[in-house]
Parts: sequence; C-alpha cells; structure tokens
Amino acid sequence: MRNYYRVLRVIPAAALSTLLPLPADAHVKWFAPYIVGAPPQPISQTLANPWFWAGIALVLLFFVATRLVEISPIGAKVIASLDRATDPLWVRQDDYVRSIIAAFFVAIFAVGGVYLTPDLKTPAEWVSWMQLLIACCIFFRKTMPAAGVGIVALWILALRDYDLFHLFDYLALGLGVAGYLILEPLENRELRDRRFEALRWGLAIALMWSSLEKFAFPSWFYPLVVEKPFLTFGMPRDVFIPMAGVTEFTLGFGLLWTPLIRRLSAIALLIIFTAAVWPFGRVDLIGHGLIMAILIAVAADHRTGVDLMTKLKRRSVSIPVGLSAALVVFCTAYWGLHLAFYGGDGRPQMSDLPKTTHSYSEEHPHGPGGPSHTETAPHTHP
Repeated sequence: MRNYYRVLRVIPAAALSTLLPLPADAHVKWFAPYIVGAPPQPISQTLANPWFWAGIALVLLFFVATRLVEISPIGAKVIASLDRATDPLWVRQDDYVRSIIAAFFVAIFAVGGVYLTPDLKTPAEWVSWMQLLIACCIFFRKTMPAAGVGIVALWILALRDYDLFHLFDYLALGLGVAGYLILEPLENRELRDRRFEALRWGLAIALMWSSLEKFAFPSWFYPLVVEKPFLTFGMPRDVFIPMAGVTEFTLGFGLLWTPLIRRLSAIALLIIFTAAVWPFGRVDLIGHGLIMAILIAVAADHRTGVDLMTKLKRRSVSIPVGLSAALVVFCTAYWGLHLAFYGGDGRPQMSDLPKTTHSYSEEHPHGPGGPSHTETAPHTHP
C-alpha cells in the first residue's frame, strides 16, 4: 500500500515534467564526469522502464491534442496570436539570426580555449582567432558562405583531439548553422527559402541525438542530481532521468512537425534552456546561447507549410507513427555506432580517472582532484 501511494505522488510530477518544461537541461558533458567509450546501458532496459512509456504516452496525448486544436477554428486564432506577438522579429529574422550566430562566436572567442562548446577544449590560441574571423564574415553577405565553411572546419579540427562519436553531438547543429550561412546569400530563391529549414532540422536532430545520453548513460547525470537535487522536482532519480530524455527527444521531434506543434515545442524548449542558466551559470548560457536563439527564430516563424512528408504530418494519427520511426532510427544509430566504434565491452580508458570538463572545486564537488582523486583528469579526449 505504501508503494501504491508513492506511485500516486510520482505520477503528477512525471506528467508535469513531460507536458511542461523541466527546470533545467544542461549538457551533462559540460558539468559532470563522463567516459564516451564506456559501454552504454542496453536499450532493452529503457524499453522495460514503465516511466519511459508513461512519458511517451503523455507526449503523444499532448501532440495529438495540439494538432486537433491546430485544425480547428481555435487553432487559427492561436497561430494568429503567435504571429502578432512575433511580428517585429519575423520581419527582420535574417538580421536576427545572423547577429546571434556572430554573437555566439564572439562569446566563445572571448572565453577562449574551446572549439565549439565548453567540453571541446583546445590549447591552440589560433582557434579562438578563427572564431572571431567567422563572426566578422557573417556581417557581409558575400563572406557568409566562408563563415559556414569555417564552422565545419572547426568541427573537423576537433577530430584531432576528440572521438568522432563524441563529436556527433555537435554535427547536426553545426551543419544546420553552416547550411543557413551558405544558403542565405544565394540568388536562387528556391534554395534560399530552405535556409530556416536547415537551421530547424539541424537543431531538431541535435536535440534528439543528445537526448539519448539519458537512456544510454544515466549514470552520467547522477552527480548533477546529487549536487543539485532540486532539478528532479522531488521525483526519484531513475524516474526523472528517463522522463527528461523523453521530453528532450519528443520536443526535438516536435520541431519537425506541423506549424503549431513546432512553435509550441520551440517555446517549451526555450523555457527549459533558459531555466538552466540559473543553476548552471554563464557556461550554460554561452554553450546553449545559439540553441536558445534558434528556438526563438522557430517560435517566430510565420510559415505555414510543412517541409517534408506534408500529407503524413497533417494527419493526427501519423504522430505516433512518426515518433516511433524516429525512436527506432535514432536508437539504432546511437547504439549501433557506439558498438561499431568501441565494441560490445566499450573502450578502456588510458587513465583510471573519469573524463571531465572541469577540475575539483567546492562548487563542483564531483570533479577530479577532490577527496576521492589525487590527480586532475586531462581536458582533452585521448
């Protein structure tokens, strides 16, 4: 009976965490120990987790309800209200997107010592100057394609220090931003009109891919839950983490669906990432700043069309089919590629110390060099 009441207490919180944004969704590699080559938790454990399926059911209910509203007279009023609220941004959306991309590269230039994100560290000073050059190129339409190529080049350069599987976390978003910068100056109207789709698809794929860490490596998140227990809403750790994974994956999926679903998904994700700034600070703001800015652009997108598989996406019954297909494709790719790169038992680390993005401090007590470690872990991937 005691367990029964415990379940009753958890279900409302689980529903809230899935239908409403979680309080924070920081990229775990920026703040906690990780070993990319470690064997992932079998996907069968996720599929056997009832909280995973509860999250999926709640999201499907939310998406189907949103789609039914979208095709009703109320939906037209909701979209019209969103359009009015975002009109000032919509009329200058290209100026906005170019500015935020440039601002992001100025920010990481100022921070220094990273390729593209806080966990991709480099001692090469010239990398920071390359980031400043990319920012400068964005302000001139003729040099925007060069900036796009520069972003891809930074990702390729990171392969010198980091495993390809690790860098997959940032491939889709990097290609999406590069695609926008290459397409925006084109005179071919048909190709140029795809520039915002490139941004949106890049972001959606990046979010769905990175969300799988919560299923494959839930232990990576344990130090954060211990250090900041308020993140879980009082939910048990092993309920919260799969629910968080479901939230991130499905909202990323929502960015690819019909206009109202993708705009509401963008708003929900924006609230999640904005909320993460308070507990995780400036590093999170800089690292996720580009994502947050793109989400604002998606929420302000007045276009009413659907880019791929229009007839399929306009049917409410297709939502579970599409989400199921996305889960199968992404899970197969994630676990399959990890197996191909590291084998069934994973790749042993060259050091007994965990990988991390920071040293021990009172602020981050799980970092190496603290009471449980006598040395500081290296900052670059072996």
